[in-house]
Amino acid sequence: MADVLLIEDDTSVAAAVGLGLRRLGHTVEHVPDGRGDLAPLLARNEVIVLDLGLPGVDGYDVCRQVRASEPTFPIVVLTARSDDADIVASLEAGADDYVVKPVTPRVLDARIKAVLRRTRPPVVTETVHAETVTFGGLSIDHAAMQVYLDDALVALTPTELRTLIALAEHPGRLYSRDELYRIVWGSDHRGDSRAVDTAMQRLRSKIDDDPKRAQFIETVRGFGYRFTGHR
Repeated sequence: MADVLLIEDDTSVAAAVGLGLRRLGHTVEHVPDGRGDLAPLLARNEVIVLDLGLPGVDGYDVCRQVRASEPTFPIVVLTARSDDADIVASLEAGADDYVVKPVTPRVLDARIKAVLRRTRPPVVTETVHAETVTFGGLSIDHAAMQVYLDDALVALTPTELRTLIALAEHPGRLYSRDELYRIVWGSDHRGDSRAVDTAMQRLRSKIDDDPKRAQFIETVRGFGYRFTGHR
């Protein structure tokens, strides 16, 4: 189970969410807002469950602050907002998942576990990607779970990294959005496949200098995406 940092200003909601997660085996540390130094909180927790409507510093800014200092730290947004604009804005700010209130503890527990599965580095064996693969100036170090562009480390979120690895596994293959969603977010995860577009936009901004002349990832309108790098 996980050490959960719950950032929620509504004390009744925080109490209910905390109780439900603790009953399922998690430890929960609650803070009412995202103001102040987050570093000590991140150091002793494994995942953030984050409300958007926080006083002082809203949830989007908290996401950006965490991503600036901890690019791979898991973030699950838990909010009453269900508009597409809020979902997209949260994912663009760096959230790994988006859950709309009200939600049962078991569903939130499943979402937390799914995010942790995606963000924790897999155990690498001699037969599973224990190597660095290079495509022109782009290198993917599977053992260290790091990506380099022209020898400079690229700061990718776990979702961006998993998306890149999935595409680069079969260069030239065309993946639909639904396929990528199942691979990156997990087959047991139900959500909006438009999250793929958001993750892809962020990923391409980091590894493709000119999106109009994509060096590594090509968008095939109406179908999906393919990796175009050459080893």
